[in-house]
Amino acid sequence: MTNDAITSAQAAWEEEALARVLKRFPERRGEFRTSSAETKRFYTPNDVTGVDYLRDVGFPGQYPFTRGVQPTMYRGRLWTMRQYAGFGTAQESNQRFRQLMADGQTGLSVAFDLPTQIGYDSDSEMAIGEVGQVGVAVDTLADMEDMFDGIPLDKISTSMTINAPAAILVAMYIAVAEKQGHAASVITGTAQNDVLKEYVARGTYIFPPRQSVRLAADLITYCAAETPRFNSISVSGYHIRDAGATAAQEIGFSFANAIEYISECERRGANIDDVAPRISWIFNTHNYFFEEVAKYRALRRMWARLMKERFGAQQAESMMFRTHTQTGGSTLTAQQPLNNIVRASIQSLAAVVGGVQSLALSCYDEALSIPTEQAQRMALRTQQIIAHETGAADTIDPLAGSYYVEWLTNELEREAQAIIDRVDDLGGSVAAIEGGYMQSEIQEAAVAYQREIESGERVIVGVNDFVDVEDQPQIIFRPNTTVGAEQVARLAKVRAGRDQGAVAASLARLREAARGDEPLMPPILEAVRTYATIGEMCGVLRDEWGEYTPPTVV
Repeated sequence: MTNDAITSAQAAWEEEALARVLKRFPERRGEFRTSSAETKRFYTPNDVTGVDYLRDVGFPGQYPFTRGVQPTMYRGRLWTMRQYAGFGTAQESNQRFRQLMADGQTGLSVAFDLPTQIGYDSDSEMAIGEVGQVGVAVDTLADMEDMFDGIPLDKISTSMTINAPAAILVAMYIAVAEKQGHAASVITGTAQNDVLKEYVARGTYIFPPRQSVRLAADLITYCAAETPRFNSISVSGYHIRDAGATAAQEIGFSFANAIEYISECERRGANIDDVAPRISWIFNTHNYFFEEVAKYRALRRMWARLMKERFGAQQAESMMFRTHTQTGGSTLTAQQPLNNIVRASIQSLAAVVGGVQSLALSCYDEALSIPTEQAQRMALRTQQIIAHETGAADTIDPLAGSYYVEWLTNELEREAQAIIDRVDDLGGSVAAIEGGYMQSEIQEAAVAYQREIESGERVIVGVNDFVDVEDQPQIIFRPNTTVGAEQVARLAKVRAGRDQGAVAASLARLREAARGDEPLMPPILEAVRTYATIGEMCGVLRDEWGEYTPPTVV
């Protein structure tokens, strides 16, 4: 059937069948939207006339990887099930990791407490009340040793959600592997190391953006040479989306940030095909099922084209977009928390249909507290049910060819590319952040979303509709309230037992490197091995580079 014939037939349908029904039963809303695009009643071949199958969709494992990065995808190997965990002391986190592994988890994911994330020791006045509360406290190599005690780092893959001081935590991880008798070259895992998104979405930055990009690039180039199986950066759309961005903004801003990191690595002499294969990602999966499936398809295609056409990558591995995803933390509700099990199930199914490489579910009680052990197990069991009972892992890219999904894939790519082009026009991500552009765009999207909730236009079950006034959440987990004192005492013991001269000498070498333009990872590793603290190392960099004061966004 020709496009003209479809157009004519659709017009007749609208004038007759549709008009009769609308007269009697108006639609629920005047406009239906995903987070990024208005959606029509339905889609036909006319909506995807510009799609060339071989050019734009192709086959799994082949450029442009729209349908997946591996030829067999989950038919050969399931995604990595990697629940986010970590709280209190290193010993407590070690126990939680062991329990998750016993339950069948196939990778670890570490949450660090706020002082660790912003480079303060547990005995700093800036750390009071925060030690071990939203993640594990790590002050020195001794804490990292305890956290992975009995966990072989040559066999387990570990993701670390750490940004501003990522180089220091990775150095600690490398040192632990060495103490276990493993070469750095065998470790696997990921460090987030995406500090640019901190300036626009989370706030756990320390240094000015340009110095932060230098530190991130130093870690990337070091790992490309020394830890070739370790992902030295996980560029994050996740936190951008949870801050209120649309799906298109999540793609556009995170890609713009990745461009900044790659450009800095190239300025420092790195070859694109050395660093690109170990760039990984973390994205957010929200409730609009079809948009999330289309998003992962668009991400793979856009990244492949970007690496090939903009950066001249030659290796297929450099063009493969590999992502972890976590279900949307901002979609969780404290009201009727068991509803969050349903939300996370739908979101994780969308991620699987979209073809991600690893997955974590935000636990149903996380709007209230750090997840309980029961909630962590439920999240893992949800993944296992999707993997083994639904058939979702049996067919690659099962929604390919859907007129709607193909249209939405194209639409997300178009909108995201416009955002990347705008950031380029502003001089790149650092300039866009320093000028407040990214922050203001995300803020506008977040405000618009909140207004929809408050007006009732957007229904959130249990929050602004279907409310149970007697609903009182009972399951709340809190870390040990004595963890701060315990961690401070442990830190004092480590300080007393180390070689103070070696610590001072290593920090002096780090200061000298920070003042110039030489690589920072060698002196950081040296300082870590002397049991210098994260606060001491970040203190040196604070002295040399200063701290960042963000622009006011109105």
